[in-house]
Amino acid sequence: MDTPTLLTHFRTHDVPLELSRGGEPVWDDAELHRNARLSDPEGYALLALVPGALPWQRARVLLETLAASRDGFGEATRATLTKVTRALMFGLPPAYAITALLALRRLRANHKHTTRAIITFVLEHPDADALIEARRPALIDCFEHALGKATARACARLVAEPAGGGAGSAYLRRSLLRFTADPAAAIVRLRALYGPGTYGAPAPQEPPAPLDPVTEQPPIVTPTNRGDIAATLVHLYRGGPAAELRPALAGYVAQATRGLPRLAANVALVLDTSGSMRGYGDREWAVMSQAMALRLVLSEVCERLTVVETGGTAQAPAGSADLAGALLDALGTGPDLVVIVTDGYENHLPGDLARVAATLPRAGVTTPVVLCQAAFTRGDDLTLRDPAPELPRRPFWHQDDFAALLPWVFAHVGEGAEWIRTTTLTRLEGGR
Repeated sequence: MDTPTLLTHFRTHDVPLELSRGGEPVWDDAELHRNARLSDPEGYALLALVPGALPWQRARVLLETLAASRDGFGEATRATLTKVTRALMFGLPPAYAITALLALRRLRANHKHTTRAIITFVLEHPDADALIEARRPALIDCFEHALGKATARACARLVAEPAGGGAGSAYLRRSLLRFTADPAAAIVRLRALYGPGTYGAPAPQEPPAPLDPVTEQPPIVTPTNRGDIAATLVHLYRGGPAAELRPALAGYVAQATRGLPRLAANVALVLDTSGSMRGYGDREWAVMSQAMALRLVLSEVCERLTVVETGGTAQAPAGSADLAGALLDALGTGPDLVVIVTDGYENHLPGDLARVAATLPRAGVTTPVVLCQAAFTRGDDLTLRDPAPELPRRPFWHQDDFAALLPWVFAHVGEGAEWIRTTTLTRLEGGR
C-alpha cells in the first residue's frame, strides 16, 4: 500500500460516490481503493480515520471494507475492522453513510459483518429516530438487503402485532435481535421504520461522532491565537518572562504529544530561520513561532531528530536561508527522512532548492524529502511561494494542523506506517 499517495488522495479527491440509474456505484477511484484494501485491509481502513480525510473518501472506505470478505482474518483484525466501520458510520454525515450502505445492495454484498453493520446503522444510529422519519425508503432498502426482504418484512409484521412484538419472540431473536445491542430500542425503531412516517421531515446533516478533532477557527488571526505552543513562543521572542513562559511551554508541548507513539526513524529537520520567517508588524514572530512549535513536537515524537538551521537562529533570524545547502547538509547526516520547514521564500539563490531536489534521484539519493510550509492563515495564497514544486508539500498555520500534518510527514518513511497504525488504533480505542 502506497501510504503517502493514498493519504494525499484521501485529502484532495473530493468527488462524490454516486449510484447510477441502474443502481451501480459510480466511483472513479475504485481500483485505487480496492488495491489498497487488498494490500493491507486493516491499514487501509485505519487510514480513513487520519484527520483531514474527506467525507466522500471515508464513505468509499466504508463501502470497500464492508463489501469485502473477512475470511482468513484473525480475531484482532476482525475486531479492528468492526470498530473502524462503526466509527465511519457514525462519524460521517448520515447522507454519505447511507449512500455507501445502499451501494452494498447493488454490489450484492451479504457477509455477516455487512448485515450487522447495516442493522447497527439503521436501528442504533444516535439519530436513528430522525433518520427513519426523513430517509425511510432508503433505510428500508438497506434493512431489507441486510436481512433479506422476506425476513425483514416478517420481523416488521411481528413487531406490529401486539401479541408477537416482544423481545421474547424466538423468530425475532434468531433473525434480527441477535444483531442488536438494545433489543427493546430496536423493536421500537423497527415499528417506526415500517410505519406511516411524516412527509417532509428534515434529515440530520451532521455526524453524531465526528472523526476529526474540533479545531480553533478564530475570526481574526493574530500571532497569539494559533495554538498554545506558538503563542507562548511569541511571548518569549518578544521578551516575556522566561522563568514563567518556559515551564508553560514545556507543559503545552507535553500536552500536544501525550499518547503519541515514538517514530522509530532518524529524521533530519531543515529549519528556515531567515528574516522572512520572523516577519514584521502585526505578524512578527507568527510564522517562526509555528515552525518552532512543529520542531518541538517533532523532537518529542521522533526517536532521533537532527536539526539544520539556515538563515540565522530561531531567536535572531537574519539574512537569507540557503535551503539547498541545508538540504545537502541534512542528507549528510544519513537520515531516513528529511523535513524542510519554511515559509516558501527562497531568498538565497532562488530556484536552487528545486534544482538540487531534481538532481538527487539521478545522484542515487533515495531518502524521501518533504516540505512543510508555514503560513499565517489557512487562506494564504502560497502559489508563488513554492521553492521546489516536485517535492511533496503541505501547508500548516495552526497547532491544530499537526494532527493531520504528522501522519502525512511520517507516511513518507517506512516506519511511518506503523506509527500511523498505532496512533489511529489509540484514537479508535478512545485513548486520545
